[in-house]
Amino acid sequence: MSAISSNAIIELAVDLASSLTTKDRYDRLLDNVRKLITCDAVALLSFHSGILKPIAIQGLSRDTLGRRFYASEHPRFEILCASLTPVRFPADSPMPDPYDGLLIDRDDDLPVHSCMGLPLYFGHRLLGLLTIDSMTPHMFDDIAERTLQLISSIAAAALNNALLVQQLEAQAAHAQRVVESLTEDALIRDGGELIGNSEVMHALKREIGIAAPSDFTVLIEGETGVGKELVARTLHQKSRRHHAPMVYVNCAALPENLIESELFGHVKGAFTGAERMREGKFLLADGGTLFLDEIGELPLAAQAKMLRVLQSGEVQSLGQDQIKRVDVRVIAATNRDLGLECERGQFRQDLYHRLSVYPINVPMLKDRLGDVPLLVGYFIERLRRKFGLRQLKISNGALTHLSAYSWPGNVRELEHVVSRAALKAFSRQGKDVMVTIDRVDCDVFSQRAFETPIEVTTNSEQEDGENTDLRAATDAFKKQLISRVLIQEKGSWAAAARRLNTNRANLNRLAKRLGVHVVKSVQ
Repeated sequence: MSAISSNAIIELAVDLASSLTTKDRYDRLLDNVRKLITCDAVALLSFHSGILKPIAIQGLSRDTLGRRFYASEHPRFEILCASLTPVRFPADSPMPDPYDGLLIDRDDDLPVHSCMGLPLYFGHRLLGLLTIDSMTPHMFDDIAERTLQLISSIAAAALNNALLVQQLEAQAAHAQRVVESLTEDALIRDGGELIGNSEVMHALKREIGIAAPSDFTVLIEGETGVGKELVARTLHQKSRRHHAPMVYVNCAALPENLIESELFGHVKGAFTGAERMREGKFLLADGGTLFLDEIGELPLAAQAKMLRVLQSGEVQSLGQDQIKRVDVRVIAATNRDLGLECERGQFRQDLYHRLSVYPINVPMLKDRLGDVPLLVGYFIERLRRKFGLRQLKISNGALTHLSAYSWPGNVRELEHVVSRAALKAFSRQGKDVMVTIDRVDCDVFSQRAFETPIEVTTNSEQEDGENTDLRAATDAFKKQLISRVLIQEKGSWAAAARRLNTNRANLNRLAKRLGVHVVKSVQ
């Protein structure tokens, strides 16, 4: 055959450089190879972990693209993968050809033919192979070795660029899925700011500062509305993973039949309605943080699978045999007493211990003495900007009124009340340059209307009386003390446990033994 000119090689490089899409690059590469070298079949294969995957073919049957060739099982491929230079196999080579029966115009074993392979290296890494076959024996014998090396280099560069583009596209698609999975609040806000100068808030900030730099799993405990999600975001922002995503999961909102799919993902066709592949939350959070809110609502069946991920760091999507490793820091939050839930058999004890490597308790607002004015100021400034006012302030009378309230709904309730009061003040004072929230604007609630009557009952057979038995007398004293503190704390077991300097779960167990119960009623 005639020699391949240098101009033809240059045209090959220019043509590949002008290709925009990955598929276009592959097709043009094979087109140009066939222009340079007369052949009946040409294939581009990528190499990874000993497996050759056809990514573009010409002259071979379409099913070739679906095949995966293990190099160690095909002598010709094994030789090519071990070579640093192009390899031309003898026309009468006894080695089986991996393309036997795959050529478009032949459905049987290949007879004596020309076969050549070009290893494609980028740096010192084997990216793949370019294989060229001709039904005419000795067809490639006259091609200069230097020409084949140039073709190999150009093809390797084209393959590397295409693989890089694919990787970037996959990363972009992954990032888009991450963004879609984030809540709007987590998307537009940073780690937030924990407002408060009370002693318990300083203690909370110290705990966050200790836990954040580690990769320990953190269990955030606290009543509804205390700001557990804000604590979780702060932990993430102060961690080494702050540049990676924090993915939010509300365990209470997950449909029970879709929990496994939501958390671990599924492949197309894994179940009825699975029309496309979906990455689970663990895969989306890979390299970052997964925030499992309301973890106490997770069903027992899902808890077992959650435990496996926390133990091994391995995720298996529904309908897929492949197991993927993930690097995820888990932060969980709950308003339940998980220790007590474990005793009742409603939460796995082994999962509880896995989650509570570093427990953090978020205090109730009524325990944060002096923090209400700071929080009110924070909310008012945010509302001022939202309403487009030059100034929005609150009167001393209104602030005193708010500070005197017990806030059973915690910070969330305070935020809602301040928002309503600001709206009322804005409506009442019109478009004044300066709007002031007065006490009348805060009368949307009254302390008595928001309080829940508490009744503490005891078993009749354990009523106090004259008793000379030491244990019975001790139990009677404990019962009386627990009952009094519960009444003072309006039936809050968590607050009573803090007052009594004991663990909430232990307090519940003791009260149950003593026959102390909290009965709440709405008036």
